Amino acid sequence: MADVGEVLMSVLSTIRVPKPGDRVHKDECALSFSSPESEGGLYVCMNSFLGFGRQYVERHHARTGQRAYFHITRTRKAKEDDSNSGSGHPPKKKPTRLAIGIEGGFDVEQELYEEDYKVVILPDRQEVTSDDLATMPDVVRERVSLSMAGIMSADSVSHALQVQQWDGELRQESRHAPELKQLDNGVKIPPSGWRCEVCDLQENIWMNLTDGKMMCGRRYFDGSGGNNHALLHFQQTGFPIAVKLGTITPDGGDVYSYDEDDMVLDSKLPEHLAHFGINMMTMEKTERTMTELEIAVNQRVGEWEVIQESGTTLRPLFGPGVTGMKNLGNSCYLNSVMQVLFTVPDFQQKYVSNIDKIIDEAPSDPTQDFKTQVAKLGYGLLSGDYSKPAPDPADETGASEPRGDQIGIAPRMFKALVGRGHPEFSTNRQQDAQEFLLHFINMVERNCRTGSNPSEAFRFLVEERIVCQQSQKAKYTQRVDYMVQLPVQMEQATNTEELQEAERRREEGDSSAPTVRAQIPFTACMAALNEPEVLTDFWSSAVQSKTTATKTTRFASFPDHLVIQIKKFTFGLDWVPKKLDVSIDVPDTLDLSALRATGQQPGEELLPEVAPPPLMTPDVEVKAPVLDDSTVSQLCEMGFPLEACRKAVYYTGNTGIDAAMNWIMGHMDDADFASPLVMPGCSSGTTPTESLSEEHLATIVSMGFSREQATKALRATSNVLDRAVDWIFSHLDDLESMDVSEGGRSAAESEGGREPPPPGPRVKDGPGKYELFAFISHMGTSTMCGHYVCHIKKDHQ
Repeated sequence: MADVGEVLMSVLSTIRVPKPGDRVHKDECALSFSSPESEGGLYVCMNSFLGFGRQYVERHHARTGQRAYFHITRTRKAKEDDSNSGSGHPPKKKPTRLAIGIEGGFDVEQELYEEDYKVVILPDRQEVTSDDLATMPDVVRERVSLSMAGIMSADSVSHALQVQQWDGELRQESRHAPELKQLDNGVKIPPSGWRCEVCDLQENIWMNLTDGKMMCGRRYFDGSGGNNHALLHFQQTGFPIAVKLGTITPDGGDVYSYDEDDMVLDSKLPEHLAHFGINMMTMEKTERTMTELEIAVNQRVGEWEVIQESGTTLRPLFGPGVTGMKNLGNSCYLNSVMQVLFTVPDFQQKYVSNIDKIIDEAPSDPTQDFKTQVAKLGYGLLSGDYSKPAPDPADETGASEPRGDQIGIAPRMFKALVGRGHPEFSTNRQQDAQEFLLHFINMVERNCRTGSNPSEAFRFLVEERIVCQQSQKAKYTQRVDYMVQLPVQMEQATNTEELQEAERRREEGDSSAPTVRAQIPFTACMAALNEPEVLTDFWSSAVQSKTTATKTTRFASFPDHLVIQIKKFTFGLDWVPKKLDVSIDVPDTLDLSALRATGQQPGEELLPEVAPPPLMTPDVEVKAPVLDDSTVSQLCEMGFPLEACRKAVYYTGNTGIDAAMNWIMGHMDDADFASPLVMPGCSSGTTPTESLSEEHLATIVSMGFSREQATKALRATSNVLDRAVDWIFSHLDDLESMDVSEGGRSAAESEGGREPPPPGPRVKDGPGKYELFAFISHMGTSTMCGHYVCHIKKDHQ
């Protein structure tokens, strides 16, 4: 075996020192969920700074020729005081803002681990010790030492993303605080013993700063918290801000503005408290602040009693296909969706059965490759490698997980990749599972332009039949969809009398009134899907004017797996999003064959495909129509191509945004959908032919798109750069005949072939009979918070 010094001299040219901006992956393997805590530790390439677990480091060496790796092993230290471990209590250093790793934020307890570092030379796995370094030439010792120090001191990519995603905004001064009027009603608040004046609750008590009334706070999604009496008091009086008793210290307290619907600052809080006899300087905190509660909830989100089916004895499961996912802040929406997707055979075959081939063909930076990261997640969920009991809390490692818990996987790299550039999914805020599912399916579609496409398992065709009520002629269109959305028919509740009685008791202030949930039959929701929709502003080509029409929707094909969303989220009269509190008993089996589309009926006449008459102007009898620019602009802002928007306005006779939208939805699959509009008497389209900005073209090309794509985007958006960039990312399907850069590879290269995709969407078609195999539930009363959890049928359970 060669001398270590000689080996290091030979690989010195490949060792780099991390610079600012370098991505150092020292917490997680790029190809698996191995970490420094895993058996064998983590190997960080000292050239690319990518991390690899024991099973992949030799493959990386063989593929790249890199030999020097920084080996990190991490073991948990026994804590001196571990009494609060796993209890959900906040860390000892109290955070003042919802953030991680920054001043005033949540401190990650890195001191709980002991780490061991060494340099390893492959393929012989020669270890470079400090004694070895001491005997080497200065230039070798300095280069290796600087690289090691740089890797150790660099923020890992996952930590940097946590800081970026979690950095919440500082609270703002309430607009009501400076001039708040307080009633001289003689109310004095005692220093302890607080109770809600309505229901006698003794925790989570808020004092209104206008009249001194003490009321309980909001009810949390799991039934704990309060009974909403402080909120009801604001709704009855309009008194805007309250302070949470028990959080008041000489430094301040939790102040909430019901009018501004946010936690706020009150610069006059000492004065406002003194009005009711409270000396802020002598107060001690007895309850957790809202920030501490929110962080504690995110820390123990997997332990919530209600999620664990309280009252039921559950047996922990381990092995392939039953791997848990750790919650990364509010990533429960992502975890639930991906758990369900990887029970679908199409996703298993695409990403898990082919994982060796996918890894072998991965680009030089697999952390940025969509297919690699999806395969990594799928294998992590299905292999069973991470579905093993966590260490016993009483063992010598001092691990804090209770006996029976899984090691599980933390999908940080996957979450960062699929959320990159998205205004919502790139954050740690609560998100909508349905929106994420569609976002992920869209990414799968863009990355599977050739070869097998697992999203076809959900893809189906919808037939829309519109019948002009004046001429009785019909029009048929088809569109692609991935999900059935069922409206909740509140008026069909089967327990109306019980609901009315509970509401009456609540209005009378009866705190013992039970919580009654509306019982809605699933058949009522399905019937609403089947009902014809009346169009009152339909432009009929048969009668050449606006009239009434009916629209019915049917399945033109049935997918292998049907996704149904019950639309519990809606908008109130004040346009504030809210969640309907209903119970719907979904059947185990579903037969939708009666909803199959039948196409044109015998003897049925179709509406003629003709354009509306040209608009008449006062000075010229016949003239090319003047298009409503405001309607065209509105459609463009929705992301549709400019020429398609102009056609929509033209062919609907300038009759408004609704009619134009109907035209667009019915013609999106037309081959000439985005081609220039040809006016009567014109021989070519009306798109301006002036030269495009070379600067704009260069900007878009620098983002990884071809000049042809950049040209198309700019022409579709009137040469406006910002709109062109938005357009090109939202219309990748329009560009599928071109090479769209995706994850470092062109679309054609992403599956290894350059055959153009078949014309039209590929859909599967089945009998329309389904068996329930999974459902995702949102737990909580609000659209802005709560928790998602999924239940999946496996082995008939």
